[in-house]
Amino acid sequence: MKKSVFKYKLRILNDNFKKNYGENAEDVFTSPGRIELIGNHTDHNNGMVLVSSIDMMITAVCKKNEENLFVYQTNGFPKMVVNILDLEKKENELGSSIGMIRGVLFRMKELGYKIGGVNVSTCTTIFKGAGVSSSAAFELLICQIMNHYFNDDKIDAYELAKIAQFSETEYFGKPCGLLDQSGIALGGINFIDFKNPSSPIIINVKVELSKYDVTIVNTKGNHSKLTKEYAKIKEDMFKVASFFNKKFLREVDEDEFFAKKEEIIKEFGEDVYLRGKHYFEENRRVIEAFEAINNKDEDTFVRKLGESGESSFYQLKNCYVKSEEENLPKAILASKKIIKNGSCRVHGGGFAGTILAFTRKDETQKYRLEMIKMFGKNNVRGVIFNSDGTKYCGNLTSILKKSN
Repeated sequence: MKKSVFKYKLRILNDNFKKNYGENAEDVFTSPGRIELIGNHTDHNNGMVLVSSIDMMITAVCKKNEENLFVYQTNGFPKMVVNILDLEKKENELGSSIGMIRGVLFRMKELGYKIGGVNVSTCTTIFKGAGVSSSAAFELLICQIMNHYFNDDKIDAYELAKIAQFSETEYFGKPCGLLDQSGIALGGINFIDFKNPSSPIIINVKVELSKYDVTIVNTKGNHSKLTKEYAKIKEDMFKVASFFNKKFLREVDEDEFFAKKEEIIKEFGEDVYLRGKHYFEENRRVIEAFEAINNKDEDTFVRKLGESGESSFYQLKNCYVKSEEENLPKAILASKKIIKNGSCRVHGGGFAGTILAFTRKDETQKYRLEMIKMFGKNNVRGVIFNSDGTKYCGNLTSILKKSN
């Protein structure tokens, strides 16, 4: 984001802050969205992923208060107020943003970290409920504010990711792995192997695509109400693992899995088997995509992302749900017809929400115009990889005084 645009945004945010809290804000924080490059639905079974933070962003201005209240305000929405002395889970907050705030604060306190009262005003460019992790960006923003104000920035990024995941799982009610939160907390493009979730292998990759552009298309479905469908993927993979007396598919021998194909289908049905098959093949694709991007082989990298999309569509089957409009599969099928050199895929949890497309630069304009015809200008967004994770940007006054 250009510095002049960022400063303009901060001035507007500070005006909102003064209207809501009666004083100027003091500090600036940002928290990015993320794109799951590859590793669709593998993290919750201790698999491998490639994830990148992107330039879609929550921007916040903040100031500590002395009232034991965490107050969060976004223009056009009611304030959310959480008393930091009342952090027990409330059933009526499941599925809500205020529940996620309470969950973050509870977990930080439970782990022995300090928390306190803060006033916050925000704006965002992240599509909500559409698969680019608006919820994880939100959770990590709360984590980083607490980390900076009350813990001297001593909590590392992965620990913050685990706190955010706890909040989403326990206080929001969505069973998720650590891909979203890790990608946002760490920033940049990261290969993550969750074989040992408490201490994963994390390798940061510095990449700039020279041949391809990246486009996110919001198909206008909202996956925030599709938790049951999302959870069933995880449950089906657990069923397969339990067939081998294991907890996670990562613990199952791949050759043994394929040797037991008929028995698994007889026990659980073909769809469950196919989801297990997707898991093992996806892990291999993640390694191949990581090697390709590390070797600056953009064509192979993009091809592997396309193969991942095909597997998600036909094996994982998270591109359609009967309770939603068929926008997401329509977008994928239309994209395949338009893109001659590149790939497209369901993005994130799936069932509704966004697709991710990689197009050669000479095809990008045509592709985006066709998607705009289908879904509207505000739902088609070119994105770039962002090197920063959730962070404290500095003192508001100092940032505004710096030259462009």
